[in-house]
Amino acid sequence: MEATSAMSRESSTPLVNDGVRNDGFIPQLLTSLPVLDGAASYLAQTTSLITGCFSDYSVESPSRDSGGSVVHDQEMETFSSAQTEEHLELFCNSHNSLSESSTPATSSPPIHDAETRGSSEDPSQRTHALIESSQASPNGISLFKGLIDRARRTVRGSADDIGWLQRDPSMPPVEDGTERFLEILDNIRHGLHKLPNSMVYLLIPGLFSNHGPLYFVNTKMSFSKQGLACHIAKIHSEASVEKNAKEIKEYIEEIYWGSKKRVLLLGHSKGGVDAAAALSLYWPDLKDKVAGLALAQSPYGGSPIATDILREGQLGDYVNLRKLMEILICKVIKGDLQALEDLTYERRMDFLRKHQLPRELPVVSLHTEAGITSAVLATLSHVAHAELPSLSADEPSKLPVVMPLGAAMAACAQLLQLRYGEKSDGLVTCRDAVVPGSIVVRPKRKLDHAWMVYSSLNDDTSEADASQVCEALLTLLVEVWQRKRHELAMKDE
Repeated sequence: MEATSAMSRESSTPLVNDGVRNDGFIPQLLTSLPVLDGAASYLAQTTSLITGCFSDYSVESPSRDSGGSVVHDQEMETFSSAQTEEHLELFCNSHNSLSESSTPATSSPPIHDAETRGSSEDPSQRTHALIESSQASPNGISLFKGLIDRARRTVRGSADDIGWLQRDPSMPPVEDGTERFLEILDNIRHGLHKLPNSMVYLLIPGLFSNHGPLYFVNTKMSFSKQGLACHIAKIHSEASVEKNAKEIKEYIEEIYWGSKKRVLLLGHSKGGVDAAAALSLYWPDLKDKVAGLALAQSPYGGSPIATDILREGQLGDYVNLRKLMEILICKVIKGDLQALEDLTYERRMDFLRKHQLPRELPVVSLHTEAGITSAVLATLSHVAHAELPSLSADEPSKLPVVMPLGAAMAACAQLLQLRYGEKSDGLVTCRDAVVPGSIVVRPKRKLDHAWMVYSSLNDDTSEADASQVCEALLTLLVEVWQRKRHELAMKDE
């Protein structure tokens, strides 16, 4: 009879109070078996604690007690301290009950006995002991919180960084030069060329250009036909920005010493970033040797693609995305991962706040928007030649090597548009390609990131080609340089 009454009292004793039970979350029929009751309680408390991971921390506003003293602000979880004690205590007690009941050699004590024994202790001491226990060894809750933080960081991505240069009040304003650029481009297409041969033109290729033999080749050939001295900088495009900046400085000095002519620089993509770094870092040595800088589709403010790939603390860490990129760049391409790291927003912010372009330097920047129509998907870019052996004494025939770069750029542009609502050329957003203090060119024509340096097999002959666009940019840069020289001469008078 006593055993029966004891069992009756045990089954009728509630495992949790009404505030923790969540309005009958644990089915009443489970209370007849202590082990199932403990399991249900364990699941209930686990669910309650996990849902707390989705809420931010809140701050309790100051209030006065009956004695008039001010209660200081306290940072706490969304559930109250009393609920925290009950949640943690019941969570651990029920977990211990399940562990002990699973061992045949020992009998599990009733859960309400554990509550009775714990009730005699100071609640703050119990909570402190439980927190120390949870900090001593990692548990599922902390891992789940880490997963949520990584998911939030991954979803947020580069939304707060894109266009940061336009929001920085310390950066100089820009001037729109699109209309004048289109006039010059139209004149070039009608045979009116104005680039002077009193200067040398240096083209700076972008990332991975070492693996594209035709990078800037058509532009150089077009300039050479006009009798202009044009060079393509043979730098290791997968090297860091500062390393390439030093090499570009040496290129400029060598050209100037050999020709005694000023140098105009045109950099595409990362090549524009490298060239700008050379002028920022070594301007005292180059100011009498350089006439100006043009940047075409350069991630001057940073790249969301590079930043999202290399950002730490996101879901990509679970698949070692950064390690995969390191293997691709360092082992396969024989480059330096820092080349990609230097294009992240964090690195660009740090560099530009230390090394800005000289205010007296003429600068032109171009940004474009990639087309995302179905016709773009069929575009093939001519990136190399494959020589075929010839049976006759003639030169070996060349077979064009093509790649669907247009389709790849269109897919990336669509991704950036959907994720961030930003227009881009596929790799660089329009806002990040604007150089502070520059003459900005914003053509309406849809041009992707690869079009500027690789010809397409189905280019529209009624439109200007990449060589003519580069020539127009440099012609506009010459006009800006001449205007600045005139302004300085007027100030001297």
